[in-house]
Amino acid sequence: MATPEQVAQQVREAQEALRIGIAKGQAALDALQGFGQGLGDAAGVAAHAATGGVVDPFVFRFAIFVMAIFVGYYVVWSVTPALHTPLMSVTNAISSVIVVGALLSVGVSAAPALGDGPLWARVLGFVALILASVNIFGGFLVTERMLSMYKKKA
Repeated sequence: MATPEQVAQQVREAQEALRIGIAKGQAALDALQGFGQGLGDAAGVAAHAATGGVVDPFVFRFAIFVMAIFVGYYVVWSVTPALHTPLMSVTNAISSVIVVGALLSVGVSAAPALGDGPLWARVLGFVALILASVNIFGGFLVTERMLSMYKKKA
């Protein structure tokens, strides 16, 4: 049976081995990250040279969309859990932008200047309108329910 001093020594040795392993892993991760950055830079230079610096508008807008997804993800997940539900339920009102776009898509035949849009655009606009409306009203219902938890009972 090991004495307490021997157990303590084994624990110290295991901790030192763990520190060394973590340091080696961090060094490997840093090297890999630098390699990935270099590959990304090379791909960017190659794409710039191949297109003459011209970026297709779709690619430009798609890149903005992807960046917005990442920014939104990190903004939402950096909110403390205590504030997450009230904050997110109120900010669902931002879905009103989706409602405006959906109404434009659904009602294109009502505006002669826009012409008659394809049926699939109108159907998807209607679906977006319904989903955004559920999101907006559901957000306000959740907010009302949470606020009622803090009201004093008479």
